[in-house]
Amino acid sequence: MSPQLLFGISVLFSFLAWGAVARLYLWPFLRSQTRVGALRPILILHSFRFVGLAFLVPGVVSPDLPLAFALPAAYGDLAAAVLALLALATLRKGVGTILVWAFNLLGTADLLYAFYNGSRTIVGLNPGLQGAAYFLPTVGVPLLLVTHVLVFRLLLRREVGSVLQQERRAA
Repeated sequence: MSPQLLFGISVLFSFLAWGAVARLYLWPFLRSQTRVGALRPILILHSFRFVGLAFLVPGVVSPDLPLAFALPAAYGDLAAAVLALLALATLRKGVGTILVWAFNLLGTADLLYAFYNGSRTIVGLNPGLQGAAYFLPTVGVPLLLVTHVLVFRLLLRREVGSVLQQERRAA
């Protein structure tokens, strides 16, 4: 099998597996929490996106990995991690919601751009250039994108407290 096909299969299976985890375990838990309580663990998870800086470390990635791919992937992840931490620190304040939106929009765009940019550079032809960082787009990125979807759902839903109050009134 070609390296491109192996990479694609790995990404696909990772999306399927993380999607199942989100549907069966994460979303049922998150929807029972207040918005702040549900966002907190996701923001903590995304605070580890500094790991994307690995795309800039020789020996972790091939010296032939194009900087046109590595720089935006690494620094986009770092920016998302910083925004996740800022949002986490201000979650209970008005600016927290704005920072969560900024984090989620930038973080999602960063990951989608990395996939697009990888496919249009030599990385798309030779995913092995990512070296040990190969597991970031095949395991980590699908998880992060799935959790970005969950954050959008949390941001767009009504607060849990009002839903629980309505259910109590109906009972």
